[in-house]
Amino acid sequence: MKLTEKSTYLALNTYTKLMRAAESVTSRVHRVLTTPKLTISQFGVLEALYHKGPLCQRDIGSKILKSSGNITMVIDNLERQNLVSRIRDEKDRRYLTVNLTESGTDLIVTVFADVEAAIVTEMSSLEEGEQELLGQLCKKLGMREEK
Repeated sequence: MKLTEKSTYLALNTYTKLMRAAESVTSRVHRVLTTPKLTISQFGVLEALYHKGPLCQRDIGSKILKSSGNITMVIDNLERQNLVSRIRDEKDRRYLTVNLTESGTDLIVTVFADVEAAIVTEMSSLEEGEQELLGQLCKKLGMREEK
C-alpha cells in the first residue's frame, strides 16, 4: 500500500496529537506522586503488587513495561524505603517474589486513591461515549500486528 502525501500528513498529525495528549495527561496525573516522592516506575510497581499480589521481578517488569535492569533498580529503591520486600523461594533459591510491606500497602492505598481521582478528573473532559470510543481506538492501535 502506497501512502499519499495526505495520508502521511494525517498519520503524522494524529500521532503528534496522541503523543502530546498522552504526555500532558500523564504529567498532570502524576503530579500527585511528588508528595510521597515516588517515581512513575515506583508507583507502577506498588500498584501492580497491590492489585495482583506478590510477583516475581520479571512479571512486574512486563506489567509496567520496564526492562529487567531498570526494574531491579526500582525494586532496590523501594526495598530501601521498606515499601517492598523480596522473598527467596525455598525450593528454587534463584526465584524471588516481591511483596508489599505493611508500609507499602498503606502508601499505595492512599496514593492510588489520589491517582484514581486525578485520572477521573482528566477524563471528565470527555463524555462517557467519547471515553469508550477513545478506549476502543487505543486498544485497536495498541493491538496492531507488526508486518
